[in-house]
Amino acid sequence: MQDYNLYFDANRDLWNQRTVVHRDSAFYNLAGFKDGETVLTPIELTELGDVKGKTLLHLQCHFGMDSLDWARKGAKVTGVDLSDKAIEEAEKLNKELGLNASFVCCNVLDTSKFVKEQFDIVFTSYGTIGWLPDLEPWAKMIAERLKPGGTFYIAEFHPMVWVFDDDFTHIKYSYEKTEVIVTENEGTYTDRNADIKGKEYSWNHSISEVLNVLIGAGLRIEMFNEHMYSPYPCFRNVVEFEAGKWYIKGLEGKIPVVYSLRAVKQ
Repeated sequence: MQDYNLYFDANRDLWNQRTVVHRDSAFYNLAGFKDGETVLTPIELTELGDVKGKTLLHLQCHFGMDSLDWARKGAKVTGVDLSDKAIEEAEKLNKELGLNASFVCCNVLDTSKFVKEQFDIVFTSYGTIGWLPDLEPWAKMIAERLKPGGTFYIAEFHPMVWVFDDDFTHIKYSYEKTEVIVTENEGTYTDRNADIKGKEYSWNHSISEVLNVLIGAGLRIEMFNEHMYSPYPCFRNVVEFEAGKWYIKGLEGKIPVVYSLRAVKQ
């Protein structure tokens, strides 16, 4: 099996750099969140529904705002992330807000080594699985961490988005996972001019790959949706056409930008 640790280490370094910039950005609106504003989008709020009284494992939680939003809505939350800086910020925010979430720093693929309990819900969203070279161990881990009858939910950027170059002028990458994508990264989606530099490594995962690894891990797909917009202005050349909805200029109504999926452990 290929050793991916060098890729993970490089990505961790970049996310450590990004965390402080993201925390202080208008994009994440941390001040508004502290004042009670929700940071979850209508997509997951509608499709996942009421979490009150449920245990929830949030995979690749960044610095914890979504995790803590679910905690505010009554879930008992555990967040997992590769970035030690992000987990440090999440723990600070949890303490400041007086919530009862817990956070674990580890590679998401190693979650079962560090988190032993099973959950009613496993949740992940927006820009997560592209950092993973192999989805089979990811799906296996999700099944391990779910209670029987528990729900897995993902809202994720559609693989069609990732076939384009950064400016959406031409198709650059394969829709399927054919190779590691190596990018010389500068700045971040909250600040293109931020002093953040380094190589990052990612992989494209087709819809069929995602569906099949989850089915293979023993999950039953009960909902799959494609959305023609992004709930975040995190790409270049986007236009807000309704409050909280952005399309890619020139591709509006032509490709899905986000998909969402809900599955149940059988």
